[in-house]
Amino acid sequence: MGRWPKVDLDSGVEDATLLILEWLGEQGIGAMIRVDAERLHEGRPAWTFAASGGPLPPMRADGASAAECMSRALSRLREAGVAVPF
Repeated sequence: MGRWPKVDLDSGVEDATLLILEWLGEQGIGAMIRVDAERLHEGRPAWTFAASGGPLPPMRADGASAAECMSRALSRLREAGVAVPF
């Protein structure tokens, strides 16, 4: 596995998540964010972002919070060549 990207928890990314998801859809990329109650209860990273389609191969990012998850997702999207305007 690769190293976990650094996250910026103070970026306000959780406030822009719906805008990011909408923008990805406009690019032909299907995306979602979800919380897994079972993983939350077990103390594991419960938030998951998943995306695929258009110019993007299937990808996933996990985090302990919505902000951490989305920060990792944005980093991975940019590494894959998807320049999210955030």
